Amino acid sequence: MGIIERIKEIEAEMARTQKNKATEYHLGQLKAKIAKLRTQLLEPPKGSSGGGDGFEVTKYGHGRVALIGFPSVGKSTLLTMLTGTHSEAASYEFTTLTCIPGVIRYNDTKIQLLDLPGIIEGASEGKGRGRQVIAVAKSSDLVLMVLDASKSEGHRQILTKELEAVGLRLNKRPPQIYFKKKKTGGISFNTTAPLTRIDEKLCYQILHEYKIHNAEVLFREDATVDDFIDVIEGNRKYIKCVYVYNKIDVVGIDDVDRLARQPNSIVISCNLKLNLDRLLARMWEEMGLVRVYTKPQGQQPDFDEPFVLSSDRGGCTVEDFCNHVHRTLVKDMKYALVWGRSARHYPQHCGLSHRLEDEDVVQIVKKKEREEGGRGRFKTHSNAPARIADREKKAPLKQ
Repeated sequence: MGIIERIKEIEAEMARTQKNKATEYHLGQLKAKIAKLRTQLLEPPKGSSGGGDGFEVTKYGHGRVALIGFPSVGKSTLLTMLTGTHSEAASYEFTTLTCIPGVIRYNDTKIQLLDLPGIIEGASEGKGRGRQVIAVAKSSDLVLMVLDASKSEGHRQILTKELEAVGLRLNKRPPQIYFKKKKTGGISFNTTAPLTRIDEKLCYQILHEYKIHNAEVLFREDATVDDFIDVIEGNRKYIKCVYVYNKIDVVGIDDVDRLARQPNSIVISCNLKLNLDRLLARMWEEMGLVRVYTKPQGQQPDFDEPFVLSSDRGGCTVEDFCNHVHRTLVKDMKYALVWGRSARHYPQHCGLSHRLEDEDVVQIVKKKEREEGGRGRFKTHSNAPARIADREKKAPLKQ
């Protein structure tokens, strides 16, 4: 029996099992088995030399956004309108067969936009080259899930389910669970918050399913069984997602209003070029990019080329900014002068841990090099060689 058949068999057993206090331990073990099988499904086959054909393209710019959706929902048209890069669009499905990159220039930054082929139901199992598409989405900073406003709402649930099956968690934060394997000592279980959806016995059963008998577990919040399994697996990617409903020009105003009020959603029309500026602003807001301008000492700030930081790519502190400029700048920095929204007064003397905000101006003040010894008669060093053997021998006196 293959891995996919075993997954379907366990899912069928979970569907037959009633959910109550007596079966929650059994359901927890079944969820752990499915998670293990899906991890095996994502691993490359044994004996394969390297990866196969993929859609991966070189990272460019200050952020990466991936377009994911069913075929013929307007992904290629959206890429052409936002970036100017030509992506073939037609009235039949699967027009785009590979990854087509484009660059959005917005607020003095460059954001890479990737047009991926349409995925179908069963993409997590490899149907329609779905694994390659989802692998590119894992390397993105933001996912734009493009949906057809005239189609049923079930498409959103199908795509979310396919992405979660391969370890992508949309619009979620990592669970506050500390987990560490040990060599000896058994399982140490502690909690700092009351648990209502999982207990110690269920955690032990899930760990035994993974053949883990020595570990340290600490719950800092009321987490679920799925959260605990995600922490054990350790290969989950937590990524932001915006649901983009295209083709609003073919539905009524009541449907547009209903879709626009859903969380993490925005409505557009590529045909009539409606609400595209708001889509760009929403992308900028979700990615959390921070522009930092430099100011040389005694000169005006340079507002032409900002340094772009983000929490997902390194961080937004003064130390991260110094590493962005040059890796040796942290050692030489004495303090930083900051102008902008993050400063309490202008300029503010800041250290390495100060958190910068968008459009801040930073001037780095370096340490002065110390002179060796004193001056004049207070000199503590000489220019003579340290070793006697290296000194110049004087010529012998004439007799």
